[in-house]
Amino acid sequence: MPEMQVRKLGIRPFSAKQRIVLNWWHKNSRFSARDAIICDGAVRSGKTFCMVLSFVIWSFYEFKNSDFALCGKTIRSLRRNMVTPAIPILKSLGFECEEKLSQNILNVRRNGVVNRFYLFGGKDESSAALIQGMTLSGVLFDEVALMPRSFVEQAMARCSVAGSRFWFNCNPEHPEHWFYLEWIKKADDKNALYLHFTMDDNPSLSEKVKRRYENLYTGVFYERFVKGRWAAVYGAVYPFMIDEKMYCNVPCDEFSRYAISCDYGTVNPSSFGLWGRHNGVWYRIDEYYFNSRTEGFQKTDEEHYKALCALAGDRNIESVVVDPSAASFIETIRRHGKFRVIPAQNNVVNGIRKVSQMLKDGSVKICKNCKAAKREFAIYRWDNKKGDDSPLKENDHAMDEIRYFVTTIIGGGSRTFALAAERQEENRV
Repeated sequence: MPEMQVRKLGIRPFSAKQRIVLNWWHKNSRFSARDAIICDGAVRSGKTFCMVLSFVIWSFYEFKNSDFALCGKTIRSLRRNMVTPAIPILKSLGFECEEKLSQNILNVRRNGVVNRFYLFGGKDESSAALIQGMTLSGVLFDEVALMPRSFVEQAMARCSVAGSRFWFNCNPEHPEHWFYLEWIKKADDKNALYLHFTMDDNPSLSEKVKRRYENLYTGVFYERFVKGRWAAVYGAVYPFMIDEKMYCNVPCDEFSRYAISCDYGTVNPSSFGLWGRHNGVWYRIDEYYFNSRTEGFQKTDEEHYKALCALAGDRNIESVVVDPSAASFIETIRRHGKFRVIPAQNNVVNGIRKVSQMLKDGSVKICKNCKAAKREFAIYRWDNKKGDDSPLKENDHAMDEIRYFVTTIIGGGSRTFALAAERQEENRV
């Protein structure tokens, strides 16, 4: 990209590693014979932007009027992370871009040549069927480690055109992950160029921003997202929560909004958390915790519902988010018609990451009177015996409902209240 265009767009010159990504496929590059490129490493390390930019430019260098695939965990995240940021840059370089949102297609035109980029979401095993039957000249996977192997391999099988190549981009996961074992560890065998990124490889990232990210993560998430390492889980899930300073008194001022999160159990404990929003921060201001094993008896759905009402008091509760497996309790709440109930989003590891981040940056706070939550924070641990990212299924009931609240009510790292609604499936090709 010409220096003048870089400056006009407010982009700093690319780092040495980014320039390799931009040019690795070119005939004058020493890597031009490679069939694939793999970029992994820390968050905000500048790999995603230069990957998509390079992918599109390469498509016009090698092909005319051809089909390609852009793949993300979801089409929504793909548009957010890759497509939307890339379009202004591509236009500045003389490309014409036309998004067909209903069809999930990005048409890119230059000098009478049109290449088509189909957008796919690879969120589960069923996603592989979406890409069957296509003939592709190349595919780019954004956050490939979050996609099922069946989807990735099906997309690769579609690249039957001579000269087609694979592009992989991801943040690290656990070291037993199939992509780490089969592609990163065997990059040379796969004839793939492997590049590891750190935050220092992103020239647009200030030292202040780097320090902020370093302070946001601890434990395994620090190793993965800051250091960019394929690290195994170990020890406490929230090690920083043993610090008494992480807990606060209930604010004396009025709260602008209220919500409740519920992890429901009959034999297992039930944990409900009352949340109030004040000055942009969500506080867990009170709780209900019932353990039938220690109490010596079980409660019915109606008895737990009475406890929910007592926890709410006369407050205007905007939403009650509940463990999605608690069908009978959800139906009980709905039957009474008092509260708006929402089944929780239940991605465990991603939820833990979001909870950890928000506790660290202060957008979510736990009040000192929430003693059951404090106890679980101190003893909630990763299951080191499993070959994946799994916490032990014990001492996790307050932990689960706090995670439900963060992922479902706040949602996606937003700093403002998001009115939750039951989600509709994205339109996918």
